[in-house]
Amino acid sequence: MIKDTKIAVLIDGDNIPAKYISEMMEEITKYGTPTIKRIYGDWTKPHLSKWKSVLLENAISPMQQYGYTNGKNATDSAMIIDAMDILYSGKVDAFCLVSSDSDFTKLATRLREAGMQVYGIGEKKTPEPFIVACDKFIYLEILKNSEEDITDKNKPKKDNLYNITPNVIRFLKNTVADAADEDGWAFLGDVGSLIIKKQPNFDARNFGFEKLTPLFKSLNQFELEQREQPNARFKLIYVRNK
Repeated sequence: MIKDTKIAVLIDGDNIPAKYISEMMEEITKYGTPTIKRIYGDWTKPHLSKWKSVLLENAISPMQQYGYTNGKNATDSAMIIDAMDILYSGKVDAFCLVSSDSDFTKLATRLREAGMQVYGIGEKKTPEPFIVACDKFIYLEILKNSEEDITDKNKPKKDNLYNITPNVIRFLKNTVADAADEDGWAFLGDVGSLIIKKQPNFDARNFGFEKLTPLFKSLNQFELEQREQPNARFKLIYVRNK
């Protein structure tokens, strides 16, 4: 029996909009079971009012933290202390740090040093140091269409997405070459794993594709091949640089 990964989800309420909560929690379940779910902030402040209505329906525990000193982020400190307590409790296998704040870079690094898998979730404004400190980083913007997109279904979904630039193509080609066998073919699953190790924030959804396979299919620099496997329900996808 495959062990289910237990995840501690710690949310920086001061730094993340409440409108993403449903899609965010659904995304987290792809990687395991969120057994600890906490959100940190000063709940006496009006800017957190939108969070209050969604906490109960998502079983997230609000953690009150007063800002004792101007200019100091007490929420960050409380979240970091809790993360270390959870780490030493041995009750989880992974952490999901939800914030766009670079102050959690050292925390992510420390958790990984302790053998924890660390997922980061934040907005595209998140500084690079925090992104690369995580095993995988997911942008909130790709998890939820804005209200404008929902009302206009014919509107292209490219507004906030990255373009597939020559640098992206070069990165993909190099990664395929790194994972390839002597004939140049690489199992797409291995390519995907290597991509995330190199760039934790790389996600096919950033480019308008749900999965990595259609992203590669859209690019004429690559050749894809499906291979049958004995007693397997699915065909394996292999990719090669042209």
